[in-house]
Amino acid sequence: MFYIAIDILGTIAFAISGVLVAMEKRLDLFGVVIIAFVTSIGGGTLRDLLIGNTPVVWMRDSTYVITILVSVILAILFVKQLKYFRKSLFLFDTIGLGLFTLVGVEKGLEAGLLPVMCIALGTITASFGGVIRDILCNEIPVIFRKEIYATPCILGALSFFLLEQLPIVDAYAFAGGILVVIGLRLLAVKFDIRLPNIYRK
Repeated sequence: MFYIAIDILGTIAFAISGVLVAMEKRLDLFGVVIIAFVTSIGGGTLRDLLIGNTPVVWMRDSTYVITILVSVILAILFVKQLKYFRKSLFLFDTIGLGLFTLVGVEKGLEAGLLPVMCIALGTITASFGGVIRDILCNEIPVIFRKEIYATPCILGALSFFLLEQLPIVDAYAFAGGILVVIGLRLLAVKFDIRLPNIYRK
């Protein structure tokens, strides 16, 4: 139940993130809904295809579709209130990043994959919805820019496996990994920590 709740919360966070990006681009209602959907389920869909978990989860469980639609409606209705929060898009994107990273790791464990593959799967789950969103909105995906995006996912997933070695409940290790992802992303943006650019003039 705990893991399902995390998955739903991540879906909500990324759906709102998608709505905010789509509205910034002045897309019509259909466009807003599509962007919200691909942001929420893009990474999870790729993850399920990679591990052979088909039909993919949102096709088997209508909860995800309903959650996204409700999130879209609420985000549109309260968009003015959301804009009062500085960098609300960034916050929702970061929360979704942390939640979905560990959801992907958990799916990898269920599939019996090695830890390194679980870490890769967590990163894909968290970041590729945003990649598809940015491409559809004619933006260079954040993951391919200097801004740190995938690195917190990798380190958060790694933290989960390290915490699991301690005598604590799995849920605490899970929550710890999420907090590492969110914390590192917030710190990276606050202090303008970036990966080196290999481009030379």
